[in-house]
Amino acid sequence: MKDLGVCLLTRSSRDVILDCLTSLFEQTKDLGMDVVVVDNDSRDGTVEEVRLRFPTVKLILNSENAGYSRGVNQGLRTLDARYYVLLNPDAVILDRALERLAHFMDENPQAGICGPRVLNRDGSLQYQCRRGEARPGEVFSYFLGLDRLFPNDPRFNGYLLRHLDNEAVNEVKAVSGSCMLVRRAVIEGIGYLDERYFAYQEDTDYCFQARKAGWGVYYVPTAQIVHLGGRGGSGVNPYFGIYQWHRSYYLYYRKNLARDYPFWFHPFYYFVMFVKMVLNLAAVFFSRKKIVGTRKPS
Repeated sequence: MKDLGVCLLTRSSRDVILDCLTSLFEQTKDLGMDVVVVDNDSRDGTVEEVRLRFPTVKLILNSENAGYSRGVNQGLRTLDARYYVLLNPDAVILDRALERLAHFMDENPQAGICGPRVLNRDGSLQYQCRRGEARPGEVFSYFLGLDRLFPNDPRFNGYLLRHLDNEAVNEVKAVSGSCMLVRRAVIEGIGYLDERYFAYQEDTDYCFQARKAGWGVYYVPTAQIVHLGGRGGSGVNPYFGIYQWHRSYYLYYRKNLARDYPFWFHPFYYFVMFVKMVLNLAAVFFSRKKIVGTRKPS
């Protein structure tokens, strides 16, 4: 059994996954590691370049876009490790980040999942790396920008948790799937990602299920990565990506939160998400940059 089993899911991400894998092997030297790349029908030479430059990496080739959750599950099932790592192909590992996360888990047996401090390319914090439960109030404050207007007020910062100390370890509701380390016992207890999520919110959902099972979820800022955002394959078909992004919030709400709200609130929430999806589709149609989700500083 290895210390780390690392799974990357890619779709036409050749230009970034090579940098990701280079940093992964350069910055993870003291732990035994198996790496698998699951490719969702790339057409840009990704598979050929990975096979040529990283011959020890396992490759799983799908003949169609199988989605993020199903693809990652394919990869995870081939690994045998103490800790499993979900890593986006447009991420770059800094200063032995995965070793730092594994060390944190070794010292904190109640921790089931942890994630690093995730940085944008300009060095600023990517706040999505530690967040709340994506409850309607949290989501509305986020969408309306109230969290940015009142960054120190927890009432408006339940989603991105801007009021937290970015330098301190914090127990949070969820961490980002751009780099997420999961204890083996968690997967043995609750299983793999929910494949009803084609993409997006599967990480929040998984953290939700882990917390229900009694595990802690932690943000560990002593470990750091850079995440470019939008370069991991979502830009291949941005309109489909936007649909799946909003659908994931609908699925997450129905599965995990709907029982906490009165029946009349459900159609209101679904309608708001539908309107936002239409507005986002229109915005991308008229935009030069076809980006799904939150724009990241360049």
